[in-house]
Amino acid sequence: MRLNVLKTSTAALGLTVLAALPASADGAKIGVLECHVKEGVGLIIMEKERMTCKFTPVNGNVETYYGQINEYGLAVGVTAGTIIIWGVIAANTTYQPGTLAGKYVGISAEASVGLGVGANALIGGSNKAIALQPVSVQGQVGVDIAVGITDMDLVP
Repeated sequence: MRLNVLKTSTAALGLTVLAALPASADGAKIGVLECHVKEGVGLIIMEKERMTCKFTPVNGNVETYYGQINEYGLAVGVTAGTIIIWGVIAANTTYQPGTLAGKYVGISAEASVGLGVGANALIGGSNKAIALQPVSVQGQVGVDIAVGITDMDLVP
């Protein structure tokens, strides 16, 4: 029950914050990417987690992506799953289906004892032209602390 409330609250917060974000001079908001990350175990140096994502473009059909997010650095603990919501920024508003596919790199920080929070800002995708800005502070349940470099792969 607590996890469902957390998921719903996180999603609502993310969509509200995205609507309030100003368009960047360096890019245009093209949609929202919401990823459901499977439970994970921190392995001191590296943490790997599989995920399923839904991209909701400003104009167009919802797309499903699958991927893996890897965190390199300090990662100790166990989490029961995470929801991460990013605002998707591109060089322009012209979006082709599948553009989010590719490798992303950035930095991350998270902590939880019971309910927890974290954030990941990433750049990559097709032609490395997509920026993922954390819209929601990710919601997770477990006991975990992690900080370091994050890379993520997305495939349609």
